[in-house]
Amino acid sequence: MSKRIGIIGAGAAGLFAAGIAGRSGKSALVFEKNGKAGRKLLITGKGRCNITNDCSMEELMANIPGNGRFLYSVFNQFNNRDIIAFFESINVPVKTERGNRVFPVSDRSIDVVKALVNYARSSGARFLYESPVGEICCENGRVTGVKLKNNDYYELDSVILATGGLSYPMTGSDGDGYRLARALGHTVTELKPSLVPLETEESWVPELQGLTLKNVGLTAFDNKGRKVYHEQGEILFTHFGVSGPMILSASRHIMDCGYKGAYFLIDLKPALDEEKLDLRLQRDFAKYSRKQFGNSLSDLLPRSLIPVFVRLSGIPSDKPVNQVTKAERRELVKLLKGIKVTVSRPRPIEEAIVTAGGISTKEINPSTMESKLVKGLYFAGEIIDVDAYTGGFNLTIAFSTAYVAAINA
Repeated sequence: MSKRIGIIGAGAAGLFAAGIAGRSGKSALVFEKNGKAGRKLLITGKGRCNITNDCSMEELMANIPGNGRFLYSVFNQFNNRDIIAFFESINVPVKTERGNRVFPVSDRSIDVVKALVNYARSSGARFLYESPVGEICCENGRVTGVKLKNNDYYELDSVILATGGLSYPMTGSDGDGYRLARALGHTVTELKPSLVPLETEESWVPELQGLTLKNVGLTAFDNKGRKVYHEQGEILFTHFGVSGPMILSASRHIMDCGYKGAYFLIDLKPALDEEKLDLRLQRDFAKYSRKQFGNSLSDLLPRSLIPVFVRLSGIPSDKPVNQVTKAERRELVKLLKGIKVTVSRPRPIEEAIVTAGGISTKEINPSTMESKLVKGLYFAGEIIDVDAYTGGFNLTIAFSTAYVAAINA
């Protein structure tokens, strides 16, 4: 008789684990509290699903600041290149974009979800939707089954817990898995928002709500003034602060200092050094020499940013351009190369892309993903205390840990 495996959660990790378990001769039963699978997967990568990153092993490890070393054994068994090969094998052709990010050629996350569900079903997995698990049952330190919240009981040989973290609870990731693990004696480390939009202190930031700055430079400093991150890309201003791809990445770099007091310098013209930017300003000022300072920046800045920039410069808006001094112009160059934005706090963990923290890696066998406390209990995906930067690395963790858990369960 084949081994009976219960998989709690039909997200990226749960779906992949179900398919792998079935293909390795096991009988997989997937318990999902939602009415359908892959709800969080559908919104990843802005609905395009950044399934992995086509980088070297060294780069892969460098992009996992949260307990990356724990995953060495996992990636030796199944890694990013294996993920790419897997999706190609199930008729989901992929493409590689900037930063080695890998997406389905269709740019549709629904294609990834459908393919994973079909893979699981064709492997013999059965799905129980709208079936929240109330308890993982054990006897003599070994898993025996699960009891649903409606008290239905299912006898099992092992369980893979793949319920996700706390981010995006409307997709079903509401922390239920932590409760199940704690009940069996597992430690849940402090849960923090990672890859999250940030609230800021400056009063002018909300005035720019809706403005997206593209191809700008961002340098992040922790609250002790140490440079911790630098990148060039896109920033979005919101009613509460800042967001966008670079901000999400930077948020993980400043998480360890508690966010508050960390700050960013935004370089509006990263392609120009100060000397070239000063020459550019001189040309613009010559072109608009008969105008007021506030009306001379339209070639340099987005319209909505100009009033804020003028205020930050300290130069009166109505000052004639031909009266702007060399010293004032030099200060303008410095401002263009480094507008300061100070972080007050992260947005709530519910708005984070990823949860940092989770089931302590000290209590999981890194070679099998099995609990060191309960025989037959395995973990996969975001519920584990591992987290990575943006770029497909977190889904890589989900698929890779799911593979190892399913093979060993």
